[in-house]
Amino acid sequence: MLQTSARLLKLLSLLQVRRDWTGAELARRLDVDVRTVRRDVDKLRNLGYPVNAAPGVAGGYQLGAGAELPPLLLDDDEAVAVAVGLRTAANGTVSGIEETSVRALAKLEQVLPSRLRRRVNALQAHTVSLAPSVTRVDPATLTAIAGACRDHQRLRFPYSGREGDATNRHVEPLGLAHTGRRWYLVAWDVDRDDWRTFRVDRIGAEPTSGARFTPREPPEEDLASYVSRQLSVAPYPHEARLIVHAPYEVVAERTSYTSVHLERIDGERTRLTVGAPSLEELGPWIAMIGVDFEVESPEELRGHLRALAGRLARAAGDRV
Repeated sequence: MLQTSARLLKLLSLLQVRRDWTGAELARRLDVDVRTVRRDVDKLRNLGYPVNAAPGVAGGYQLGAGAELPPLLLDDDEAVAVAVGLRTAANGTVSGIEETSVRALAKLEQVLPSRLRRRVNALQAHTVSLAPSVTRVDPATLTAIAGACRDHQRLRFPYSGREGDATNRHVEPLGLAHTGRRWYLVAWDVDRDDWRTFRVDRIGAEPTSGARFTPREPPEEDLASYVSRQLSVAPYPHEARLIVHAPYEVVAERTSYTSVHLERIDGERTRLTVGAPSLEELGPWIAMIGVDFEVESPEELRGHLRALAGRLARAAGDRV
């Protein structure tokens, strides 16, 4: 009986971590035959778990949505990660979930083994949070957007631009991006016939969904890279491209993906693209990265760098 119960728990865990399983795949993972898998699935159903099955060669098993949330089966690292994530969410950028996160954390800690509770408590005791000075977003808005992205449904919403101008937007949503401080929606703007990036906190009301659409080819394969370019380069009148003589990881640690766009050239060089109100402002900022670089474009930036170098040399007492 103990062996059967342990196998049922493992089967439930497998059904939770992947959407579809064939009977043969489950049999291999559980080290049993397919007939035993069918019997175990029936036992889960008798316990109230909605396990769906599709017959035939291409058929399989899927854990359906039930009236109650099934128990989550987590290993040690996953349990600690969930506890830390809930603690972070309590001071996060999504409004209205702080109290819910605390309640969920309390329930999780109640069932954590003592060894894991000590790990979580130690992390919490020695970690402080600085409240982010950001505009929070309504979780219902995020949920509505995510659902429309998943179901390929058009959205309509009122939107306030950078200058405060109010417009009504009609879009085909592609995906959400989170920078750690703000949420952004990447979508095809139907009226403007182009891709746009929207700050979710500037959406004036919960979006309303409309007709389904056929997904378009995305603006870039890497959505995060596309959003980074839109935030760091596109809004500015001047753009500079540099080759930085340092590995991608080093440059990424010394910059922010909301302020620059990075491309890996090879193991020792990284292309950095940045936008700015004026080229003159870029010199001091680039120097602060602390690694050697060369200018790809524009040519005018070289002159600003020479002027800055001379000014700094004179300030240091050098003759130039």
